[in-house]
Amino acid sequence: MGDLAKQILSRPIQLADQVVKAGDEATINKQECAEIKSKTEKLAALLRQAARSSSDLYERPTRRIIDDTENVLEKALTMVQRCRDDGYIMRLFNIIPAAAFRKMISQLENSVGDVSWLLRVSTPAGNDDDEGFGYLGLPPIAANEPILCLIWEQIAVLMTGSPEDKSDAAASLASLARDNDRYVKLIVEEGGVNPLLKLLKEGKIDGQENAARTIGLLGRDPESVEHMIQLGVCSVLSSILKEGSMKVQAVVAWAVSELVSGNHAKCQELFAQNNVIRLLVSHLAFETVQEHSKYAVVAGRATSMHHAVVMASKIGTSKENLPALNEEEDDNQMGISNPMPNQMHSIVATTMAMKAVGSGSKSNLSNRFVTGDDEKPPEKVPEKSYSMSSQLKAYGSMAHQSRNASVTRGRELEDPVTKTYMKAMAARALWKLAVGNSSICRVITESRALLCFAVLLDKGDDETKYNTAMAIMEITAVAEENADLRRSAFRRTSPACKAVVDQLFRIVENADAGSDLLIPCVRSIGNLARTFKSAETHMIVPLVKLLDDGEPDLAAEAAIALAKFATEDNFLGKDHSRTIIEAGGSKLLVQLAYFGENGAQIPAMVLLSYVAMNVPDSEQLAKDEVLTVLEWSSKQANVIEDEDMEALLYEAKSRLELYQSRGSRGFHL
Repeated sequence: MGDLAKQILSRPIQLADQVVKAGDEATINKQECAEIKSKTEKLAALLRQAARSSSDLYERPTRRIIDDTENVLEKALTMVQRCRDDGYIMRLFNIIPAAAFRKMISQLENSVGDVSWLLRVSTPAGNDDDEGFGYLGLPPIAANEPILCLIWEQIAVLMTGSPEDKSDAAASLASLARDNDRYVKLIVEEGGVNPLLKLLKEGKIDGQENAARTIGLLGRDPESVEHMIQLGVCSVLSSILKEGSMKVQAVVAWAVSELVSGNHAKCQELFAQNNVIRLLVSHLAFETVQEHSKYAVVAGRATSMHHAVVMASKIGTSKENLPALNEEEDDNQMGISNPMPNQMHSIVATTMAMKAVGSGSKSNLSNRFVTGDDEKPPEKVPEKSYSMSSQLKAYGSMAHQSRNASVTRGRELEDPVTKTYMKAMAARALWKLAVGNSSICRVITESRALLCFAVLLDKGDDETKYNTAMAIMEITAVAEENADLRRSAFRRTSPACKAVVDQLFRIVENADAGSDLLIPCVRSIGNLARTFKSAETHMIVPLVKLLDDGEPDLAAEAAIALAKFATEDNFLGKDHSRTIIEAGGSKLLVQLAYFGENGAQIPAMVLLSYVAMNVPDSEQLAKDEVLTVLEWSSKQANVIEDEDMEALLYEAKSRLELYQSRGSRGFHL
């Protein structure tokens, strides 16, 4: 605190000196005044000691303790001054009860205890004979709120303790923040964020982990997130994700996800500005999707996008063009126990080859296409004289590459459990960052993230699979509303998109009913409904089967997803509606409309209405008595409360009545 602490302490020291002087001048209640004087002298000595060590004082408790001490000294001065002999009449009116003296002496003792505790808690470890801080006890000021004092103590340790003590203090604050939302506010209000950030930047690995975990727990409160943003938490977390131990980076990735959940709109943009998206994707891709250089063709270089795809397809079927790695080494590089399926391997190879070609000079490619001179060797580059600045740039580039190589080697040496947890937390952070943000979703989809998602959905552990599925769900939800993102990221001809969709389809088709992956995968398929062609009926059939599932939530999600296929906003809604009917969907929807729970009943009615509007002349709808169901639904109170739902049912009934009545006469003939 420095000069600020001296300012705060100057007034109490002056008051203490005045109390001591007034105690010497007292002529009434001399014994009580002498005791007050003794306590005040002890308090004054402590206040002067605090002033000498003002730079080490912890500001928050200092302000509160000194304010209380100043109030006590003012009352003591008033009391002692009344004990001077100013005549018989004044003595008569200045009678002070003995209980008032006892109360004042007790308050001075409490102030002595508070200031003593403040000095102990603000003393750096190693300055005293004791090793470390130990248990400092509770000061009298903490009688009504002991947790506040405990928080003060732990924050003080973060400021002045040894590395081990700081790590323990961060862990204690994490425990408090986990238990109670009010403690979160207290930790932030009492100045705990700055020392936590400092520990995260400069501490040992254990201390960094505990600091990152505490910051993540503090991020659950939106107001606390706002305060941490102002203190630069986003840039600190970004720097750790770039260069740091993977154990710490995994906890930091989790902390990012918590901060974004607590105050997502502002955090998303700040993390994007600090390059966190690219760093998270890099962690996700490490040993998941190989670099494009590992798929480079030895015989030559691709000269066009078509050439790259052809070469990549050859790579997927031939081992001659792969690097000199045996199958066991390749599996280790991928970070999985079993080899990647040939189909997935081919998709990854194709996409990486396309990216490699796409990163080349567009002007050179266009010239080759125009001249048709695909096999013409490049012209020899003339030699240039390099200046000192260019050499320095070259040295800087070499140093940067060396540092990156060192970081990569460090990551390769981490244990498999840490690597797996890192991927799970990176996927979780990307999931939270993608919520409702089209620009971040575009950055994610333009990177290798979609390929990573496809592999991790297939080979990841349970937590990684779930976080990956949720990330895909949020990205596809944004793409559903953003046509540009949908066309660029989820083209059905894109190998990465195909890989992701195939994994979603596999999970929906084969997963158990109780799987946590089913609902996010079903939602993702529904979000991508506009990207499917009419011939891709295999995507609809598994969703129809889920309508017959015993779980009402899952049946409701399946109905909502299918409604996105059948809605009139979908250009292929009629074709998809026929597919739903052919798969037996109308009968299942009738059952859900009659007997489904509230959560599944309304989505079933909506889907049934869309199907009836798109294919009103269907004989199967007549056999399943869909018209009767719609008439019954339009009379239900919980349905007609929604004007849009009422209008939808009316439109569906109108179309169905026309075609089914005509069909009925035809049947009688």
